[in-house]
Order: sequence, then C-alpha cells, then structure tokens
Amino acid sequence: MPADIMRTSPFTRSLLAPNAGPMTLEGTNSYLIGAPDAKTIVLVDPGPLDEAHLAALAAAGRVELVLVTHRHADHSAASARFAALTGAPVRAFDPAYCVNGATLVDGELILAAGTSIRVVATPGHTDDSVCLHLPGDGPTGSVLTGDTILGRGTSIIDGALADYLASLDRLRAIGPAIVLPAHGPVLPDLTAICDTYLAHRNERLDQVRAALSTLGRDASIAQVTDVVYAQTDAAVRFAAEASVRAQLAYLRGER
Repeated sequence: MPADIMRTSPFTRSLLAPNAGPMTLEGTNSYLIGAPDAKTIVLVDPGPLDEAHLAALAAAGRVELVLVTHRHADHSAASARFAALTGAPVRAFDPAYCVNGATLVDGELILAAGTSIRVVATPGHTDDSVCLHLPGDGPTGSVLTGDTILGRGTSIIDGALADYLASLDRLRAIGPAIVLPAHGPVLPDLTAICDTYLAHRNERLDQVRAALSTLGRDASIAQVTDVVYAQTDAAVRFAAEASVRAQLAYLRGER
C-alpha cells in the first residue's frame, strides 16, 4: 500500500486530496472500497482535479466503479478525468455527475469489489447527497457519509433543513457503524454522532428563534447571521448564511 493511502476500516482505505482549506479541513478523503481478497476496488469521491492525486488512486488497484457522494467540486471535479484514466464508470445521484454510468437509486444494493454497498439518500447538505452503507465492514459495518457528517465540526445546509434532519434520523437508525467522512478523521459510532448533530441543529434553531424575537420575524439572512454566527470567520461567512437561509425557511414553513 502506498505510504499516503491509509487503512480506515477492514474494507476501506483513504487518500487525502491536497485541497486543505476552511471548508475542506485537511482536504477531501477519497475512499477505496474492497474486500481483502478482491481483485478490484470501488473509488468514492475522486476529489479535485489534481493529477498526482488521481495517479495515486489509479495505482492503488483496478477500479471497477466510481461513486460520487454529491455534486460539490471538491468531490466530483475529477470524475471525468478519472474515468478517462481507468475506464471505470462514474455513478452519482444527479445524472449530471455521472460518466458512462447510471444514476444511483436510494436503497440500491451495489455488489462490487467483494463487498455489498447500500445507497442511502441523505439530502440536506445538498439535495443530491448520498451516503454509502457497508454492512459487512467489520462487526458494526461502516458508512461513508460524504459531507452529511464530517469528522470534525458540522456540515453546512445547502438544501432543505427538514430533509437534513430526516437524513440524520435515517442514518441514526443504522446503528453504531464506523463513520467514514469526506473531511476530517474517522469516527467510531454513527448513532452517537447523529445524536450530537441533531442536538446541534436544535440548538441553532433555538438561536435563530431568539434572534427573530429580537430582530423581528422579517429579519434578513444577513441580520440573523450577524447574531447567530457572530464569531464566524469571514472566509466561511457564505456557509453560515446558507445554513441560516435553510433554518429560516424551515421555521417559516418553507422548503
């Protein structure tokens, strides 16, 4: 195994893309899925268009399939290039991000690289977000969570908050699986982190309600962000505003 590729669970390895930043933490984790005796691998999130990163992934084994957790460029930008390098089809929930492959279907069971991979639609971070459940990966199984759950901190809501809360409930029902996030370290217990995320979201909603009681029900996204995310770095202000937009829509009965 190349030195930079790390074992993350019995059936997975990861390679960190060189795209560290305020939104990506240390970078995007590209995951390689395969049973120990498998002759092929499945790649999840080829990441940004970085030739050295893609070459290292392509050298890790014969890739039979590429899966994309959602549309954001730090996960999907390299899809077409990696498909050209390996000949592997790329599948995503949104057909715009597929390359010679069919769209992913919620609940679908993919049998590849000696493993079973169940597709779990988890809209909220984006409307096309999916997680990938590997029930046979160790005693508790594992879930590749994309940006729905991060290894550190919390995810922004670029979709509908109601959808995101439902997605967290759905993931929580899987049980204490290993969490394999696209950013940050591996986490040991999916149930526990879902509980933490749900508590955080409810706390933020209470903060938005309090801000509206002071500012008025028609307060703008910028005004609410100034109050609720007062300590947020300017570099990620847009992310805070996206989450406030979703929270306001939720509280006002919108999508």
